Amino acid sequence: MSAPTEPASPAADTATGAPPAMAGRAYLRLVALGAVIGIPAALMGAGFLGFVHELEDWLWRVLPGDPGQEPAYLVLGLPVAGALIVLLARRLLPGDGGHRPLEGLSAKPTPLSHAPGVALAAIGSLGFGAVLGPEAPVIALGSVVGVAMARLARLDERATTVLGTAGSFSAISALFGGPLVAGMLMVEGALAMGSRVLGILLPGLVAAAIGYLIFVGLGDWGGLNAPGLVVGDLPAYEGTHVLDLLVGLGVGVVTALLIVWVRGTATRIEGEGTRRLGMPALLLAGGLAVGALAELADLLGATSQDVLFSGQASVPVEVSADTTKVVLILLVAKTLAYAVSLGCGFRGGPIFPAVFMGVGLASLPVVWFDTSPTLAVAVGAAAGMAAQTRLLFAPLLFATLLVGKAGLDATPAAVLAAAAAWLTIAALPRVGQ
Repeated sequence: MSAPTEPASPAADTATGAPPAMAGRAYLRLVALGAVIGIPAALMGAGFLGFVHELEDWLWRVLPGDPGQEPAYLVLGLPVAGALIVLLARRLLPGDGGHRPLEGLSAKPTPLSHAPGVALAAIGSLGFGAVLGPEAPVIALGSVVGVAMARLARLDERATTVLGTAGSFSAISALFGGPLVAGMLMVEGALAMGSRVLGILLPGLVAAAIGYLIFVGLGDWGGLNAPGLVVGDLPAYEGTHVLDLLVGLGVGVVTALLIVWVRGTATRIEGEGTRRLGMPALLLAGGLAVGALAELADLLGATSQDVLFSGQASVPVEVSADTTKVVLILLVAKTLAYAVSLGCGFRGGPIFPAVFMGVGLASLPVVWFDTSPTLAVAVGAAAGMAAQTRLLFAPLLFATLLVGKAGLDATPAAVLAAAAAWLTIAALPRVGQ
């Protein structure tokens, strides 16, 4: 994940952690604006996620007429149609549809002129089956709200950066189970800024807390239903065993190696494919390849819908699978489709497919050794997110919130999984960034 843009400035104010230009009343005003931004930014995120969810439902469930029995021509054709939409967004609208997913997540402010291209490219990717997550476009669109507010308030470049980050905080709070994971993502990504990061990110934390009320509700109002990664009905995991700790270590290492392979493959696809075919042909070919992988998995005994998309809705399928064959089919097909989606020019986030891969690897011991599916979710989520983001504490927090009270005892194994993934990634050359 890229750190927020660091404005050139003198040392931070030692009392507040904010740069001197943001101290006093000006800084309090910035925090207040962050609270105000929280609501429209969350509404923007919820609206975008809701639209993608409804489009996905119509394309893949209503249009076929028989949910669960999608015809091959749709499985093959819809990702190609999505690729065409992404191509139009990247060619006709400013901003190239947002930043490359191989770059990870970015907290840099998104210009207002880029918003239509970001939204359209993400819709073409996410709604039509590309194996990428919604986190990157949601962050970008939330940032647009912050930048717009900064312009209305006639703020300088430094304050615009802060409010753009605040909008991103608020918009992604629902995806990661609340403001804490969103905040930790931003904090870890900005550690190079030292103590100044606290002052710069405080308005974002306030925005995320206020914005999260849009998703969870307030008083008698139940809030908006934004699709995130939720794994329900997990059995209680009590006590930690040596085998479980070994599973955590093994899953962390293997997930990191797999992520490195994915990034290396995607980088080669992007470089060689663009040189030989050009971006338009590569993007359309990538859509066809994603559809073909999903259809092949369906023919082999899995479900095409569990291969397509980010994997958020399919994690419960992984951990409940009772045969090695199904887990391996899903894992191999998803991994290949993920590499293709990263490298061929689609637009979206890289985190949730990596989480799916980590949980898939952790689900194999569930089949082989009857380990707990709750452990698999905690360990796999921590390993996948740590390997992809190269962060440590945000993945642990996310994994802990994901399993909830049922998986508190799985925390030690999740720590080992995240640490093993992080150390493995750190020991290998950086690929694709």
